Amino acid sequence: MKTKSFIGACVLFALMGAMILVHAPHMAIMTDRWLGVAALFVYGWACRSNTIWIMVCLVAGVCLGHDFPAIGQHGRLPSMIFIRLVKCIIAPLLFAMLVRGIAQQSDIKRTGRLALKAIIYFEVVSTIALVLGLAAINISKAGVGVNLRGAHEEKVQLSKVSGQEVVLNAFPENIAKAVAEGKVLQVIIFSLLFGLGLALSPEEKRKPLLDFCEAVAQTMFKFTKIVMYFAPIAVGGAMAYTISHMGFSVLYNLGKLLTTLYVALIVFVIFVLLPIVLIYRLPLRRLIKVAAEPCTIAFATTSSEAAMPTALKNLEEFGVSRRVCAFVYPLGMSFNQDGASIYQSLAVVFVAQTSGIHMSWGTQLMLLFTLMIMSKGMAGVPRGSLIYVMAASVQFGLPLEPIFMILGIDELMDMPRTAVNVLGNCVATTVVAKSENDFHLTAETEPAALTATLTSQSGR
Repeated sequence: MKTKSFIGACVLFALMGAMILVHAPHMAIMTDRWLGVAALFVYGWACRSNTIWIMVCLVAGVCLGHDFPAIGQHGRLPSMIFIRLVKCIIAPLLFAMLVRGIAQQSDIKRTGRLALKAIIYFEVVSTIALVLGLAAINISKAGVGVNLRGAHEEKVQLSKVSGQEVVLNAFPENIAKAVAEGKVLQVIIFSLLFGLGLALSPEEKRKPLLDFCEAVAQTMFKFTKIVMYFAPIAVGGAMAYTISHMGFSVLYNLGKLLTTLYVALIVFVIFVLLPIVLIYRLPLRRLIKVAAEPCTIAFATTSSEAAMPTALKNLEEFGVSRRVCAFVYPLGMSFNQDGASIYQSLAVVFVAQTSGIHMSWGTQLMLLFTLMIMSKGMAGVPRGSLIYVMAASVQFGLPLEPIFMILGIDELMDMPRTAVNVLGNCVATTVVAKSENDFHLTAETEPAALTATLTSQSGR
C-alpha cells in the first residue's frame, strides 16, 4: 500500500507538470494536484512516520497556500502554538545538557594531557565549522529576497548596541528573569559556571545534582518528542501562510539553502578534515573503511548516538587504544559536532535573511561566540540542532517563523550533517590517539568489551 500510494502521488504530480506545459484548464490542474496530495496522505498514514508526515504536510501546505490563500492566511496560528511549545523547552534543556556535559568531565583533571589535546582540537575544528557555515550563507545569500511579512515584529539590531552593553548583557543578574525573557546567552553562562562549580564539588554532593540534570535532560527529550508530533501541522500551516504571501518563489530559497549546506559540508570534509588526516599521516583508505559504516548508520538514522557502538568497535579494530576511544569519542559527541555547527550558523543567518534583517559582521561574530558555547553539550539525537537554532534566534531577537521553512526540509539537511558529525569524531579520536602514541595499526584489540562498556554509558 505504501509503495502504490507513493508511486501514485508521483505519477499525479508528474501529470500535473505535463498539464501545466500544455496549458490545461486551471481546475483540471488543481484537481490533479489535490489528488496527488490525497495519495501522499495515504502514504503518510501507511508509513506512520513523523518525518514522512512533515514532508506530506509541507506539500499540502504549499498547495493550500497557493490554491486557497484566504485559508492559508490562518496557517500562522498552529505555527505560533508550536513556537511557544518549543520556546519553553530551550532553557531547561540547555541547562541540563551543559551542566551534565561539564560536570561529568570532572575526570579531565585525572586524564590531563589527553583531555587538553581533545578539547583544543574540538574547539579549533568546531569553530572552523561555524565560520564556514557563516561564510557559506553570506556567499549564497539563500534567504535574501523572501522578506516575510511580520518578520520585523521582534527585530533587534545588536549592531546599534555598544560593545560594553553586549558583553554586560551576556551575564545574568537573575537567572529566573533570564529564562522568562528568553536571554539564552545568560542561561548558557549561568549553566557553564554552575557546571564548573559542580565539577569541583565532592562526589557525594555532585551525584544528586548530576542525576537531577540527567533526569531533566531525558524528560525534556521526551517532551521534545511529544511536541514534535505537532510539527507536521505547524509546518503545513507555516508553509500555507508563507506561500499565500510569497507564492512558489520561496521554494527557490529553500532549495538554495539545501544546496548551500551540502556544498559547505563537502568543503569542510575536503579542506578541513582531509588536510588533518594528511598532516597526521593517517592511512586514508583504511580510515574511510572504518568510518563508512557508522557514517552510513548516522545518515540513515540522523542520530550520532545510534552510530556510536559501531564507530567504537571499528576504531579499536583500526588500532586506536581503548583508553583513547573510551574518552575522546564520547566527549566528541558533546563537544565536536562539526556538521551541526555548520548547520547552526548557516541556519540562523538564513532566518535573518528571510526576515529582511541585516546582521553586521560584528553581530555575526557575537553569534559565532554564542553558538561556540551553546553547541557544547549538544545531544546527538534527531532534531537536536534545530532546538539550538531556535535558541540562538531567540537570543538575537530574530522572528521564528522562517524556522518552519527550514523544518520542512530539515530531514534532508539532518542526514548529511549527522554523518559529518560522526566522521569528524572518528578523525578526532584517531588524531588524538596518534599524538599520544596510542595508535597502532597492528595492535590486537578486544572491541566487543569496549563497545559493551561505552554502550552502557551512552545515556548522554
